[in-house]
Amino acid sequence: MNKIDISGWKEFSIVPLFSVERPNSRTVKNYEEGDTPFVSSGNFNNGVDSYRKPLENEKLDKGNCITVSPVDASTFYQEVDFLGRGGGGSSIILLYNDNLNKMNGLFLASVIRKTLKRLYEYNDMGSSESIKKEKIKLPVTKDGNPDWEYMESFIKRLYSRERESTSNVSSYLEKSELTRIDTKKWKRFHLYDDSLFEVFAGTKLDKKNMTSINPNINFIGRSNLNNGVSEEVDYITNIEPYKKGDITLALGGHYLGSCFIQNKPFYTSQNVNVLRAKKDISFNCKLFITTMIFKESQTYYKAFEDELNRHIMTDFSILLPIDKDEKPDWNFMDNLIGNIKSECINKLQVM
Repeated sequence: MNKIDISGWKEFSIVPLFSVERPNSRTVKNYEEGDTPFVSSGNFNNGVDSYRKPLENEKLDKGNCITVSPVDASTFYQEVDFLGRGGGGSSIILLYNDNLNKMNGLFLASVIRKTLKRLYEYNDMGSSESIKKEKIKLPVTKDGNPDWEYMESFIKRLYSRERESTSNVSSYLEKSELTRIDTKKWKRFHLYDDSLFEVFAGTKLDKKNMTSINPNINFIGRSNLNNGVSEEVDYITNIEPYKKGDITLALGGHYLGSCFIQNKPFYTSQNVNVLRAKKDISFNCKLFITTMIFKESQTYYKAFEDELNRHIMTDFSILLPIDKDEKPDWNFMDNLIGNIKSECINKLQVM
């Protein structure tokens, strides 16, 4: 699709373009598993970190709105009613407009996300008040009002292109059997348990003091991009890098819980722990565990408020499948990840 000409677009303040609401004070820990989306500050899965059962007589947040996270500017259109995370500095805000529908809502969510990202290049967090004052650029009608019809038709055209290019994949998916995993009989483990990891504090280096004259060591920061690697740096005499195959875990920041298996020797920044398997664990099992760590972190902990630092060696735990002896079921984890890899390869082959 050709680049969009925005020269005729106009700026609108988020307020009064939208009415702004905040969810009631909620924490996911108080909810049982269910079928209602629990939307919080997260840049994945449309902001849905899990599906929960509302409390008795609890009023849901109304769908057909846009949710915005002051933590990292993640912005999504929510089609159905949901449980929104509220009550803390990292709670989401909700944007409503009577002209919203699914198509123009997706358009607006993209524009808002791109605009607000500027706030977080230099500041740790925005706020609901600062977001209300932000201006976004939108297509307009000849009367100077937001062109809702253009926004809707634009997304519809994208959908049409996507359907055409992925028709073979859709056909494959219709034949696939995707089942939800029952975790009711799984068990919680601490990362430092005998069957899992040694936990190290990392090298705690400052990137601005590193050199890159002859770089051959990865430098891992608190990021969810590029396997956590921010750049390559020089080897530092008397500081041995951690080993290939070790796992890095971001203890705080926007991407709290970001967890990666490292494929080269590496140093770490502040607030990045290193996990080294006490026993031989396959790459697939490590992938499974890193996913569970990230999910646990994003669900039960808050960036800048209740981060992992004081929990990782005390009460932080993850759910894992178990065998008949109630030990981690390594075969199950290895086979599951292997099957997911095969499924992804099959989908790519039919494109």
